[in-house]
Amino acid sequence: MSKILGIGNALVDIMTRLDDDRILAELNLPKGSMQLVDLQASGRVLEASKHLEKQLTSGGSAANTIYGLSMLGMETAFIGKIGKDEFGDVFRKDLEACGIIPRLLISETHSGRAIALVSSDSERTFATHLGAAVELEDEDLDHTQFDGYDFFHIEGYLVQNHSLLKKAVTLAKEKNLKVSLDLASYNIVEENLSFLKPIVKDFVDIIFANEEEAKAFTGKEPRDAVHEMAGMCDIAVVKTGEKGSLIKQKDQLHEIGIIRVSSIDTTGAGDLYASGFLFGLVNNYPLEKCGRIGAILAGNIIEVIGARMDIVRWDSIRKLIADL
Repeated sequence: MSKILGIGNALVDIMTRLDDDRILAELNLPKGSMQLVDLQASGRVLEASKHLEKQLTSGGSAANTIYGLSMLGMETAFIGKIGKDEFGDVFRKDLEACGIIPRLLISETHSGRAIALVSSDSERTFATHLGAAVELEDEDLDHTQFDGYDFFHIEGYLVQNHSLLKKAVTLAKEKNLKVSLDLASYNIVEENLSFLKPIVKDFVDIIFANEEEAKAFTGKEPRDAVHEMAGMCDIAVVKTGEKGSLIKQKDQLHEIGIIRVSSIDTTGAGDLYASGFLFGLVNNYPLEKCGRIGAILAGNIIEVIGARMDIVRWDSIRKLIADL
């Protein structure tokens, strides 16, 4: 069985369902925004929301994707950096509980945490303190971490650290791993475009992007963007929200629809789509089937709060995949 290694920001997701939106105004957090905050501001948000129901899990884009792959039965591991604190313990224990091998570096800095305040209309407002997560550096990596793995999945937020990303993909390719990259927010793509394009051309086998990220990367709308991106690597995937996704490899273009669901929270939808797609790819399924598995996972995750699902739902997902 193929083994998959991921790397990304090690963040504890603190999913908090709001009774109403007054707390957002009190904390000066624009609804629907993602605000980077310092440790003190993060503490104020936690204090103001301490009476509300919370769910704590390991998070971050790549960690979410690796979680999905592990729950589908793949052998997985994750590289990230945490602090010596309660949130670091939560992150490690959650990985282990999901069957993921934690290859975690330790910092003296507080662990990163993303407080997600979920409004009644499913809109999410994030107060994110990156903490130790962004202290992961190129010197933290060596070739032994890549031994025995077949795929290497990277979250796009790491693109901001050029030396880290370059060393990570170089080590992966020296060990003959297939490299997949899920682009981060469009502004990160725009700000790092001159660095990112050569990385994709020289090192990346599979690239994932949503519509905004694809446009930032190519300057084009989804259909034209997926053609251009597929000319730079083996497989390109552009996720188009309610319209589904576009997948291109060589001269094959696949249009994948969505499954009809009742959306509660879109946290992790793109990450879990990547889980399903990579699961299919690792098992040598046709690209259309890979996309359909991605759609199944993305559709299910938006029916729950946060980027984690219970075992009953996973049993249902595995049955749906088997029925394909």
